[in-house]
Amino acid sequence: MNLREEAEAREYQFLCPKAAHAAESLGRDREEEPCQIRTCYQRDRDRILHSKSFRRLKHKTQVFISPRGDHYRTRLTHTLEVSQLSRTIAKALRLNDDLCDAIALGHDLGHTPFGHAGERALDRVCKELCGENEGFTHFEQSIRVVEVLEKDGRGLNLTKEVRDGILNHRTSGTPHTLEGKVVRYCDKIAYINHDIDDAERAGILTEDDIPLKFRAALGKTTRERLNTLITDVIYGSLALETEDIRMSPEIEAAMQGLRGFMFKQVYSNPIAKGEEPKAAQMLQMLFRYYMENPGELPEEYKRLEETRGDSRGRVVCDYISGMTDQYAIEKFEELFVPQGWKW
Repeated sequence: MNLREEAEAREYQFLCPKAAHAAESLGRDREEEPCQIRTCYQRDRDRILHSKSFRRLKHKTQVFISPRGDHYRTRLTHTLEVSQLSRTIAKALRLNDDLCDAIALGHDLGHTPFGHAGERALDRVCKELCGENEGFTHFEQSIRVVEVLEKDGRGLNLTKEVRDGILNHRTSGTPHTLEGKVVRYCDKIAYINHDIDDAERAGILTEDDIPLKFRAALGKTTRERLNTLITDVIYGSLALETEDIRMSPEIEAAMQGLRGFMFKQVYSNPIAKGEEPKAAQMLQMLFRYYMENPGELPEEYKRLEETRGDSRGRVVCDYISGMTDQYAIEKFEELFVPQGWKW
């Protein structure tokens, strides 16, 4: 009995016609013998879940750098929330929740330490030293992680649909599957709402600070807002007979307005972001050091330049972006902070 084939057959019974069916996947760059138990998207999800880059997300900043509290989000908990929201929507729309899960779990694998501050810092210094055509973005790096960096240069060999969803999860992205579009929405829904929750926990915001028009449209608590947004995506997409993934114009406008409010009040808040210039300077100093001292890179990164012909700037970005917050601090202290003399 081939359990994978049975699972693929069930997809044709239960998923909507526009869903991504595993049996019709465009496949992988390197052909593999199919699993006897799991569909290709289930297999991709497992590969991401067991990867080193996924485990490192638990020690990477979401919004607040090294928060002193057990309940603030990290890049890992953000990823898990995106996964949960996307599976909820996928099940309601009879889309492939395995594909949604794989995309969601992999969408931030290439993120830097210290969140978007780290991403901006690496982008600036890479362009400065290596030219405008180099640069750094976390969504492109996530693809590089799964195609090249994992498994000592062999990558995870994920399906094209999963990689497409990871690459296009950003606001300006254009996913080619409905499942990728679901994750694209859920990424924003998750971070807007959990960042409000964390900002309230940090004493930066209160519910009364959120403009009344957004609270009236979306809800007065994180739970109410999540329910409003998720429900609206589901019914907005059902109204189109799941030809596309959409929110109603009113709710989407309110969500975008709330997002703009968060950029002004939290993402640019000097209290919340006071440590970011230090983190940015630290990563830029690390970048310059390894550009000048490539022999100090770990062997697996040296091989990328030596055997693949990747540029030094790209390889240095690979190393630094893969660091956790704490590891980046430790490397900085090792390289730039004088140590006490030991007998």
